[in-house]
Amino acid sequence: MKIFDSHCHLDDKSYAKDLNAIINRARNDGVVRMMTIGVNKRTSVLAVSLAKSHDGIYASVGVHPHDVKSCNESILQDLIILAKNKKVRAWGEMGLDFNRMYSPRKDQELWFEKQLEIADKLDLPMIFHERDSNGRFLAILKNHKYTAMKGVVHCFSGNQDELNQYLSLGLHIGITGILTIKSRGAQLRELVPGIPADRLVVETDAPYLVPAPEKNRNRRNEPAFVKSVLLKLAEVRNEDPEDLAQTIWNNTNRLYGID
Repeated sequence: MKIFDSHCHLDDKSYAKDLNAIINRARNDGVVRMMTIGVNKRTSVLAVSLAKSHDGIYASVGVHPHDVKSCNESILQDLIILAKNKKVRAWGEMGLDFNRMYSPRKDQELWFEKQLEIADKLDLPMIFHERDSNGRFLAILKNHKYTAMKGVVHCFSGNQDELNQYLSLGLHIGITGILTIKSRGAQLRELVPGIPADRLVVETDAPYLVPAPEKNRNRRNEPAFVKSVLLKLAEVRNEDPEDLAQTIWNNTNRLYGID
C-alpha cells in the first residue's frame, strides 16, 4: 500500500527536533509521498527547501486567508519565482475564512482572486481553504475565467450542496482525520460514499486534526497517521483498502502532475 499525504505542514515548529524521524515513520507506514504546504512567504520558502532536501516530498506556495492582511504584490512575485522550482507542484493554501477573520474580508477576496489568476497562468493546481464564507468562495471560483480548473478542496467538511458544486467544477476533495471523529465526522461519513472515487485524496493537515485511532496517544498529527484516514475511508465506502489506496495514489499524483 502506497499513500500520498496530500496536505501537511512539515515546516511547523512542533517538528523542529524530530523531522527526520517523522519522515521515516511515514515512509515505514507506506506514506512515501507528502505535499508540504506554504501559507505565506516564510513558510513557502521553508516548504520548498524541505522538498528540495527530501525525496518524495513536494511543496506548494501561496498565501492563506489568515495571512493575506500582510500580502502585497512583491510577496506574490517572490512566490512566483519560488514556484519555478520543479518540486513545487501546487499553489496554495488559499481561499476564504470568514470564521476567525484574521484578515479583513476585502483583503481575503482581493488576494484570493489575484492568486487564482497566478495559479492559472502558471498552470498549477490550486489548494483551497474555505470556512464559513456563505457561498462567497464558490461565487468567486465560478466567476473566475480559467484556462483549466484544477485543484482540491482541502479538509472538506461542507454539506451536500457544496460538495455537488465542488464536484461540478472538477475539483478533488481532501479528506482528513475528521472522518474518524465520532461526532464531528458524522456528516462527512454520510457524504463520502457519494464522492466519485477518482476525485478523492487523503490528507493529515499535520500537525493538526489527529485521527481518532491516534488521538489518545498523540497531541500532534503526523503524515504516518494518514493511513488511519484511508482505512476509515475504505470502511465507510465499503471498499477494499488496497484498491482504494491505489486509486487515491493515482488521483493525488495526477492532481499534482507527478509521474
